[in-house]
Amino acid sequence: MLAASSLFSHRKYWAARFGVAPFLPMTRTEMDALGWDSCDIVLVTGDAYVDHPSFGMAIIGRLLEAQGFRVGIIAQPDWTTAEPFKTLGRPNLFFGVTAGNMDSMVNRYTADRRLRHNDAYTPNDAGGKRPDRAVIVYSQRCREAYPDAPIVIGGIEASLRRVAHYDYWSDTVRRSILLDAKADLLLYGNAERAIVELAHRVAAGEHPRTLRDIRGTAFARSGAPPEGWLEIDAPLDGGFHTPRHDRAKTVLRLPSYEQVKTDPVQYAHASRLLHLETNPGNARALIQRHGDRDIWLNPPPIPLTTPELDAVFDLPYARVPHPSYGAARIPAYEMIRFSVNIMRGCFGGCTFCSITEHEGRIIQSRSEASVLREIADIRDKTPGFTGVISDLGGPTANMYRLACKSREIEQSCRRLSCVHPGICPNLNTDHSSLIGLYRKARELPGVKKVLIASGVRYDLAIRDPAYVRELVTHHVGGYLKIAPEHTEAEPLAKMMKPGIGAYDQFKELFEKYSREAGKEQYLIPYFIAAHPGTTDEDMLNLALWLKRNGFRADQVQAFLPSPMALATAMYHTGRNPLKGIHRDRGEMVFVPKGLKQRRLHKAFLRYHDPENWPLLREALKRMGRADVIGNGKRHLIPLWQPAGTGATSGEGARTGRKHGAQTFLTRHTGPPPRPDRAKFPIPSAPKREIRANPPRPPTLDRRPGRALTQGSPCGGGRRSLRS
Repeated sequence: MLAASSLFSHRKYWAARFGVAPFLPMTRTEMDALGWDSCDIVLVTGDAYVDHPSFGMAIIGRLLEAQGFRVGIIAQPDWTTAEPFKTLGRPNLFFGVTAGNMDSMVNRYTADRRLRHNDAYTPNDAGGKRPDRAVIVYSQRCREAYPDAPIVIGGIEASLRRVAHYDYWSDTVRRSILLDAKADLLLYGNAERAIVELAHRVAAGEHPRTLRDIRGTAFARSGAPPEGWLEIDAPLDGGFHTPRHDRAKTVLRLPSYEQVKTDPVQYAHASRLLHLETNPGNARALIQRHGDRDIWLNPPPIPLTTPELDAVFDLPYARVPHPSYGAARIPAYEMIRFSVNIMRGCFGGCTFCSITEHEGRIIQSRSEASVLREIADIRDKTPGFTGVISDLGGPTANMYRLACKSREIEQSCRRLSCVHPGICPNLNTDHSSLIGLYRKARELPGVKKVLIASGVRYDLAIRDPAYVRELVTHHVGGYLKIAPEHTEAEPLAKMMKPGIGAYDQFKELFEKYSREAGKEQYLIPYFIAAHPGTTDEDMLNLALWLKRNGFRADQVQAFLPSPMALATAMYHTGRNPLKGIHRDRGEMVFVPKGLKQRRLHKAFLRYHDPENWPLLREALKRMGRADVIGNGKRHLIPLWQPAGTGATSGEGARTGRKHGAQTFLTRHTGPPPRPDRAKFPIPSAPKREIRANPPRPPTLDRRPGRALTQGSPCGGGRRSLRS
């Protein structure tokens, strides 16, 4: 991998003499107590301020503080006026603006575009404390408050909107958020390197809008490429030849905003080009015309080394919410306060997930010593700790220290996934480092149990049965969540997920080692409804699989097209950007659109709910599958309808606070069915069904990034999505 200067190699800024703040200040009173007359950098965020390394603003703020800068935070300001943005005064260097750990539109709206009534990143789970398109709104208010103050935007919302992108909520293609926010610079991905270099260079007298050579940044410019640069056009259908030239001085032109806005084929082509240029080892700069200006994207940031990542997590976090919140409960903090992030990045490449686009495919792992220090800190400093670590994980549970066997191959690779359509032979799948970490963690004094809440990538796990044994024997609290996402080949291919056979192999190992450990434990699978490539027949087959295997979905997640994801390109264009895009040929993708069809796909996942039976009966008859309607063991839904049910349009009526933030949560109704007896006998008369009652599942994880991973435990578990 390309070398980069150390994150902590800069000489500290003069303000380091003020020392470390117990919390980064949110008021003038706190600034006065620290002896500050001003802030060098003011961070504006849509989340409540929690001084914990799972919250992006805390990491960026503490990292800048470690560089010697005075950093203040304006958290969830009233955006209807500019006054709250003047609370800490004009920053000496710049405003840093982010929507928070989640995209504001994903945070505020469901997959059916309904307004959510809660917000896990807000005290007492209150909704409505951040605006739609928060980065744009906050940037406008910062500019109104101090017109001459530079504005730098970052975080997941800015990162995924760095180029022209399809916006699901308006059903339009919007231009780069950099232009709409009128910001001076955009930082994308994990931005530690970029923010540190930016801060020191601005402190030395440069302006953010003049900085053109920082990796992981995007900026607006006009005119031809700088001297020494080669611009390559990549026209649709025409192919393109790359002359021999230094890749570090080569820029690839994407179809313009005007083209992708009106032409879905050009949009799919641009999406494919962008995703092929994401490996920090070989990515070229990208450029996209917006009117009379270009948006220029520098290559992705160089991943942090293990010592650098350790240093970031060893910063002096208070590990609790800011005292101004008093006794208010912040659900996102409650979910992660006893968990530890051991790595970042994901090489899975799932098309519906935004983690790879934001964090990259290179796994960055902490050292054992750093992880064990954090566990000790939780034990000694976090209020309410009872001896149980709720998670050791990251975007996935089991990619810790997994990497390409060859650095040279890794640096030149242009695959979109290391595990699809099969696991790359160059990928090291040895889990011994992770097994060793688990063992040392649970041996720490005061630690009674270490659970794994991040989703297990089971296609990797079955390559190392010793890991499955360790996991099942010591780290499962009765239920383990994994994410098959579907059972049918076509949807799985469009998701870039393994076939259901890999799930079956993992299930066999899971049950074998559970029996050996003398434990009754269950797998909790997650699935997505209405994903591109999914037909009604696919959903029916999934529903039948759920019934055969004894699962009932208490809550369901329909596909939500998040900005920049490959699956979103499929949704918008009906084309498959996993393959070459051509106007007159290429693979077309069936996309379940329209509220009625999306409701139907969700109803298949909740086949057992009587409210959904009228909708399912109608669909099954239309599909010519009335054979699965009846009162026998082999049928999916019965002929009869319980009194008082079925008049609410099924899944379409599941609204209100109770059903605000939906994820797919399954309930296992007992041991697997015997070959000679069906699991779910459907009564021939409308009487109450009796279910087995296994131990109640633990509260499933809805941590940072959950909605951006479509309810899948792969990634939503623990990641803080950084500025």
